[in-house]
Amino acid sequence: MMQPQEFNFGEHSLCAGVDEVGRGPLVGDVVAAAVILDPNQPIEGLMDSKKLSEKRRESLSIEIKEKALCWSLAVATPQEIDQLNILHATLLAMKRAVMGLSQAPIHVYVDGNRCPEIPYSVEAVVKGDSKIAAISAASIVAKVYRDHQMLELDAQFPQYQFAKHKGYPTPAHLQLLKEHGVLPEYRRSFAPVRRLLEEKERNV
Repeated sequence: MMQPQEFNFGEHSLCAGVDEVGRGPLVGDVVAAAVILDPNQPIEGLMDSKKLSEKRRESLSIEIKEKALCWSLAVATPQEIDQLNILHATLLAMKRAVMGLSQAPIHVYVDGNRCPEIPYSVEAVVKGDSKIAAISAASIVAKVYRDHQMLELDAQFPQYQFAKHKGYPTPAHLQLLKEHGVLPEYRRSFAPVRRLLEEKERNV
């Protein structure tokens, strides 16, 4: 697979890439990252974070944070997800990530087909994490951060095995959720969680 190449806006352009991680899980924040890469410090091996090993993601995330002109991480909480819905919460996290950058971008590339409302030139790029280096970098930084969140939750509540399924609704996770109940970190508007809560209410 070819390494993604950022569109050419000039050698010293300040183009940001934005991506999110965690729309599908039943638990935890949806996480967004924004990255402006330094054209004078290229990073080898950037690609869609899901296609990289965990070890490679970890090392690339460190390198991105060291070499990028600037980067920013932001989240929308489970409570915000329940209040806004996952799409709007994701756009909110993306907006927070862009607005958290220490340098103002001249253009923002967003992975997917929807853009957050931000005061910058912005463009949605479908499968952007395999086309634009800055989006790839953002996807890696966001993925590593959210995986660490799941490891922390796993340490607090080992019976849910968050380190294994990362909050996604696998059959094993759904069974553990049914056995141990709904933690405050769960997204109550998501169907499997909502059904359990409704069932519990009926049985009270």
